Amino acid sequence: MAHTICLINQKGGCGKSSTCFHLAGAFAHLGLRVLLVDMDPQGSLSQGFLGSVYVETLSSDHTIASLFDDVQFFSAHASLIVDTPVDGVSLCPANQHLAAYNGPSPEKTGLGQYAVHDFLNNHREFDIVLIDCPPNLYRCSWTAMVAADAVLIPVPPEDFGTQGLRAVHQCISQARQLKPTLSMLGHLITRSDRRLLVHRMYEQKLREMYGESVLETVIPEASAFKVALTCRRPVQLHSPRVRAAKLTLQLAREILERIGMEERNRQVA
Repeated sequence: MAHTICLINQKGGCGKSSTCFHLAGAFAHLGLRVLLVDMDPQGSLSQGFLGSVYVETLSSDHTIASLFDDVQFFSAHASLIVDTPVDGVSLCPANQHLAAYNGPSPEKTGLGQYAVHDFLNNHREFDIVLIDCPPNLYRCSWTAMVAADAVLIPVPPEDFGTQGLRAVHQCISQARQLKPTLSMLGHLITRSDRRLLVHRMYEQKLREMYGESVLETVIPEASAFKVALTCRRPVQLHSPRVRAAKLTLQLAREILERIGMEERNRQVA
């Protein structure tokens, strides 16, 4: 079965979609079959691979929203997963149709809490699944956690970036009541600029507070990520020699080691 990781934080602009986009390319480079699940009504991850015009005009039954529609649910499985221009990377797209289902109090939605979990259980042909969540802790993030094996929290090293982490941790604890095996993969420092004293100070603070839960790899604020995104290619495939690509590959290996897939990946390679 695939190992499923959801990326959550109720802070917008912390790098969830960007991390999913570029990390998918690194995993594919390592020979893994990757499925991306876009659970954000903004559809940024989907647009990154497929373009905004195509994604925004998708009907509801061709997006992840169909999993939450009682009428469309049973016919959704065959049409949700689409190929991307990147070999080894597939995608379940999202757009504005998902917004209608992303309400608060998700724990009161009954069996709908398992919509993504049940869908992924029927698609075991992938090695790793990355779920990109919206910048809130509503239904989309909740159902992603219920479907996931582990949670990764991208955190910019600054005051706004670290606000609200306690609420995220509390939500993870609540989700474990439905998914007891859900684990904390860790906190990923993103959009870091080591030239800034405040960024270095907040990184140190995060490591003091959360210890080994903070991943060793730090993802910088780098133009290479944005240039690659403009070309609809993860940085690992667009510019493999730049520092941003090397750090993304390092992150992919660190994640595989943390979830126990590094040895398996070596054997496959």
